[in-house]
Amino acid sequence: MSSAQDPFYIVKEEIQESIDKLQSSFHQWERISSDSGEQVRLTKELLAACESIEWQVDELDKAISVAARDPSWYGIDEAELEKRRRWTSTARTQVGNVKKAVVAGKELNLSGTASVNGMRRELMRMPDTQQTDKSNQYTQDNDDFIQSESDRQMLLIKQQDDELDELSASVERIGGVGLTIHEELLAQERIIDDLDTEMDTTSNRLDFVQKKVAMVMKKASAKGQLMMIVFLVVLFIILFVLVFLT
Repeated sequence: MSSAQDPFYIVKEEIQESIDKLQSSFHQWERISSDSGEQVRLTKELLAACESIEWQVDELDKAISVAARDPSWYGIDEAELEKRRRWTSTARTQVGNVKKAVVAGKELNLSGTASVNGMRRELMRMPDTQQTDKSNQYTQDNDDFIQSESDRQMLLIKQQDDELDELSASVERIGGVGLTIHEELLAQERIIDDLDTEMDTTSNRLDFVQKKVAMVMKKASAKGQLMMIVFLVVLFIILFVLVFLT
């Protein structure tokens, strides 16, 4: 299976795009003043994005574990599995570093320069913002679940196609064996018919010889009969050798 059709690379590309957006937002977060409302908003968005990407990477790891049970069936090898594990590990590290930096900056802001009134206003706004974040996270989770189910359905369809191909090949092999057996039976039948014909011919020849012997025995004297018997025995042996041993 090519990388363009492999569900892993399709999901990987989507996750990588999310990681690139996360890092871009993180650089923007670093440039904003720590006491501004914009940084607070970006902080929440970054944390929500980190959670979403970590979940997607975990699901991709599960898919890799499933493929590792029978790599040949999925058309991959151990080197490809190791490459995929390294990518998920790198992706998890990138997201984890961003998350740690954002959490540390958030804790510093809460314990540093923010005023009590500012904190109170922020706390008043937090429920609605959290609700929005939860809604966005729920939508993202649904999209990820649908994508995961779609990938699973693709794998099931591929498995069914492979099983049908194997069944078709087995039917063709059985049909070929049946045709070979039929031809062999016809050949054996022809051999038996030829043998029956030869047996009938030989029987007719023996009957003819026996009749000739009987006629000669009646006409010959005792000595002549003895000589004739010897001659006929020798003739019989020669005919037997010619008929049955050649």
